[in-house]
Amino acid sequence: MNVAGRTPISIERGSDEPLYAQLRRSLEHQIASGIFATSQPLPSSRELARELGVSRNTVNAAYQELVAEGYVESQPRRGLFLNDDRVAGLTSSGAAVEDTAPVDWSRHIRARADRRLPEIAKETDWHRFPYPFVAGQVEAASFPRLAWAQALRQALSEPHVHYSLRDGIDEDDPLLLEEICRRVLPSRGIEVGTEQVLVTLGSQQGLDLLASTLVRPGDRVGVEDPGYPDARRIVVREGAELVPYAVDGAGAVPPETLTGVRLVLLTPSHQSPTNVTLSIGRRRQLLALADRDDALVVEDDYDSEFRYQGSPTPAMKALPESRRVIYLGTFSKFLAPGLRLGYLVAEAELVAELRRQRRYRVRHASGHVQRAMALLISSGQYRRTVRRRRTQLQRNWRLLTDALETELGWGLDPPPGGVSVWVTGPPDLDCADLVARARTRGVLVERGDVYFAEPARHRNRFRLGFAAIAAEAVEPGVCELGAAVRESLAGADA
Repeated sequence: MNVAGRTPISIERGSDEPLYAQLRRSLEHQIASGIFATSQPLPSSRELARELGVSRNTVNAAYQELVAEGYVESQPRRGLFLNDDRVAGLTSSGAAVEDTAPVDWSRHIRARADRRLPEIAKETDWHRFPYPFVAGQVEAASFPRLAWAQALRQALSEPHVHYSLRDGIDEDDPLLLEEICRRVLPSRGIEVGTEQVLVTLGSQQGLDLLASTLVRPGDRVGVEDPGYPDARRIVVREGAELVPYAVDGAGAVPPETLTGVRLVLLTPSHQSPTNVTLSIGRRRQLLALADRDDALVVEDDYDSEFRYQGSPTPAMKALPESRRVIYLGTFSKFLAPGLRLGYLVAEAELVAELRRQRRYRVRHASGHVQRAMALLISSGQYRRTVRRRRTQLQRNWRLLTDALETELGWGLDPPPGGVSVWVTGPPDLDCADLVARARTRGVLVERGDVYFAEPARHRNRFRLGFAAIAAEAVEPGVCELGAAVRESLAGADA
């Protein structure tokens, strides 16, 4: 029985023990367990009697015993409250100690094959630091709050409210699918029907669905080296063997063959983490290999909107020979990662199967959020936000690259796109030491070694995101970073 939404209390009506005694004992146990807040009154006798289906006399008798024992005290015109001193004694005396042995969870939790792989360390309170050069976050001021609030309100009015509140089972919002096909994908050169699109909880869920559906234990999966650590973990958890492909100034270097490779995971527009663009020649070469050797290509196009010089390269999925390409897109990188909304484009047969798989995990993304996103896109605000955000990021990119060249002088030549800058320092620079030293100065940067198949050989790499930091903080932040770099190098020479 749930009392005022706070605590379950059992009453056994056929027991020889009086009801008031059962209730007193249950209340004492709940008090000892810390269920009731000492700053809030206990449920009134009328409320508790109604919830339990007993008389108020029964409840009053139980309360009177607790008052007599000192656990509860009556405060005039306020009600019954716990006695802090007496309750502390009750808790420490062991009255609430569990009467069963603790669970050995290590015997029950399934061991995962990815537990030894490196992972990116993220600061959850990054927004409290003066110089957050973090990747994967956005500056709150850049989010179109008024337009989003309006879309959310509109999504709860006719004729949209049905799609916001329904259980769609395995379906996505039809208006969002239509808007993705009509207004989002064509900018990447992709022309498909709605049956080829699946809405996801961000591109990471898309990767997870693909891995669980397509990867079998022992399968070989090609990955970029350096590459996105979370993607590696996702496929390794399904039992995959990783096949690393080196990355140079033209992107991932194609192997001679893809024989025996199930999937190839690529970030061709802005390679993660280096931001280089996969050349058109290599794109065609990889697609030809995939077709010849019966492999599939996953194109994670996570931030293609953000190119600051020249025109964006069309997606691999836009090429005519791209039937084997599975395209992942996201709204998180430029709107807000907390929205957790993305999409996947593939052949209709695969999308139908992924839709079935998703049904038994999360059903679908929030109907309200899907409809609001559809309305945001159809209003034109989506495209305006992309343009405005690109302008803001281009400014930050220039400020950051100029400041790094002035402060570090390492001859950086960053690609003209993305939301971060990849830095290779002197051979004796230790990124782990640098990250720690920079943090004490209020500067957050990401260590780069975790992106490699062999982290120990690449300790002189680090990554600077510029989407979450205010423009005026970029130059002073780089100055502080430069001081941390000099400290770290001096420590290495000592």
